[in-house]
Amino acid sequence: MSTAHSAIDRLLPFLRWRHELSAASLRADLTAGLTVALLMIPQSLAYAQLAGLPAYYGLYASLLPTMVGALFGSLAQISTGPTPLTGLLTAASVMTLAAPGSPHFIAVVVALALLSGLVQLTLGALRLGWILNLLSHPVLMGFINAAALLICLSQLPSLLGLSMPHGPHFLLDVVGFLGRLDQIRVAPAAFGIGALIALMLLRRLAPRLPGVLLVIAGSIGLSAWSGAADLGVRVVGAIPAGLPEFAIPDIRWPLLVELLPTAFVIALVGFMEVASNAKLISAKTHKPWNENQELIGQGLAKVAASISGTHPVSASFSRSAVNFAAGARTGLSSFFTAVFVLLTLLFFTPALWHLPVAALAAVIMQAVGGLLDFKALGRAWRASRDDGIAAASTFAATLLFAPNIQNGILTGLLLSLAIYLYRDMRPRIALLGLHEDGTYRDAERFDLPHPHPDLVILRFDGALHFINAASFEDAVLKAGRTRPGVKVVLISCAGINSIDATGLEVLGRLLTRTKADGQTLSFCGLKKQVIDRLQATGMWPAIQGHATYRNEHQALEALLPALDNPDGKGL
Repeated sequence: MSTAHSAIDRLLPFLRWRHELSAASLRADLTAGLTVALLMIPQSLAYAQLAGLPAYYGLYASLLPTMVGALFGSLAQISTGPTPLTGLLTAASVMTLAAPGSPHFIAVVVALALLSGLVQLTLGALRLGWILNLLSHPVLMGFINAAALLICLSQLPSLLGLSMPHGPHFLLDVVGFLGRLDQIRVAPAAFGIGALIALMLLRRLAPRLPGVLLVIAGSIGLSAWSGAADLGVRVVGAIPAGLPEFAIPDIRWPLLVELLPTAFVIALVGFMEVASNAKLISAKTHKPWNENQELIGQGLAKVAASISGTHPVSASFSRSAVNFAAGARTGLSSFFTAVFVLLTLLFFTPALWHLPVAALAAVIMQAVGGLLDFKALGRAWRASRDDGIAAASTFAATLLFAPNIQNGILTGLLLSLAIYLYRDMRPRIALLGLHEDGTYRDAERFDLPHPHPDLVILRFDGALHFINAASFEDAVLKAGRTRPGVKVVLISCAGINSIDATGLEVLGRLLTRTKADGQTLSFCGLKKQVIDRLQATGMWPAIQGHATYRNEHQALEALLPALDNPDGKGL
């Protein structure tokens, strides 16, 4: 393939499909597209409700955004559309600005979709996919567990046919709601609890069947047959047939400033959803994925959602898994999914009139229940106390800040960065002794003697920069005072991969201080990139005589004879 073609394929990933198109791939994509549509249609109705919008807005989010995400993403099997986590973030962020379901609420949601899409587009265009690493796995799991728990709690009123006021503190609202459980309405609760039990049984006993579709279809049929709407059961009601109205939203400056932090959080969390899907599918298909291209694809999908007048979208873990398992070969599978959604919008919306809202709440709870993984918090704690603190703090902050759950993940993000800086400020530093296996190891850990009464070896594990330069300086000075008569401090530099201006400044001070104390500062295992910095700043000649040793053994071969010389010549 020519360089020009490769560049075009990178800019327009869907052009790569031409290499895989065949009658067999079209059949596989058609089958996968239909299978995903059977799951997506009921899910999209439920997740739109979770986002605070009328249910049919989920169908709008499953049309153009699904196609755009497939066109510009790097993996064909990724299914883009409504997701519960993005839906919750959307509702939680916007409900403080407008009443859920109101025209102003919808306008703000549409603006949020555009802004979060532009954030992802910008990150992808600038090749900043690495920003994904700012959100550690413990922080993400703390947030997801708290968010999943909040989603389940938020759906209890709809599931049981009750209402719950939305105040500034979600948990207090839930406590107040739980105090009114004696007011449960039988008919809505029967639909909600019955649908939830049916979903759980189908998932356990017949996982290969389209359980969500079967339960939704059964709920619609039962609702229509029993006249549930007349019994006080809230139903989806009339859904406008046809396509959404396509338009570019008008965002005023004050709204942009208010929504930008939330847009960034939605972009970041949405990308984490994409990355989780992409890594899993890439490992199974042995095809690489490009994080920057996925950012562009998902960003354009969110922009498409905004133009479609609906809420932000992301990659769905469950639908992507179904798409892959159903044999999707190219992104055409998502096009076929969108076609089935379009047919639903054009011809089948009257059939959705009797769909009980309680059944949609059951779909949300069953789907989100799979996100709950409290064992992950325990694993984080066992792996590292710092990781455990980050996970638990994010979990607690997300619950306490609800409904403003974006503050929870921002808290976790800032905390994980602070812990990272704290760890970097205090790298592992050890004095070394000769182990019986012939290597130099941590003298304190293995109870090893120093290699010579007049010499100590110090190992510094970490880049030498402004964050930890003070720790390095203190450690070297302390090593020189380990016992009286130390003449040589040998620094094992195998773990020092880089050095900055602050590190060089500290190194210069140490050379001056140790020389004034009658000590020699020596180095072994210096890496080329560090030596390059020393040469560039003119410091290399001052240390070169005792800094070219490859390892501790070579350094001691050169240094010990001089130490044993009564005149100390050679140092």
